[in-house]
Amino acid sequence: MGKRSNFERVERDFYPTPYEAVVPLLPHLPDIARFHEPCVGGGDLVNHLERHGHKCFAAGDIFSGQDALEIIETPADMFITNPPWDRKILHPLIDALPRIAPTWLLFDADWMHTKQSAPFMARCQKIVSVGRVKWIPDSNMTGKDNCSWYLFINAKTDRTEFYGR
Repeated sequence: MGKRSNFERVERDFYPTPYEAVVPLLPHLPDIARFHEPCVGGGDLVNHLERHGHKCFAAGDIFSGQDALEIIETPADMFITNPPWDRKILHPLIDALPRIAPTWLLFDADWMHTKQSAPFMARCQKIVSVGRVKWIPDSNMTGKDNCSWYLFINAKTDRTEFYGR
């Protein structure tokens, strides 16, 4: 699953978003976030956010026939998703979705310290640390990688704000 794990990856990186990964994001959302979930999977992230009064205006994924890279507009104010962490999918999502609406993405925290992040960091407005979470419900172990929420926008930002736990 991560760079230091020996678990076999689940196809298309389908790991349900645990509630504990959503909690650090909540203070950074408007009172009622009107969001679009483009990598919805089983809908866990939508359920967690709606539990706190946020409203999902659209949701889908590759299995439901919606390719997130083909989205050209959204009825929502923002995207919020736990995308596949595979860089061949993640990087095009980071490039495409914020051109439509501000985009919160949940993925590994170390990414921001790599050369591959350089082309995208100028559009990263906030990073909210989550830490390690339990991705596999029946496991007694947490993931091996820390993760963060990243907020990307369609403009160069003067600085990125960091929020720890």
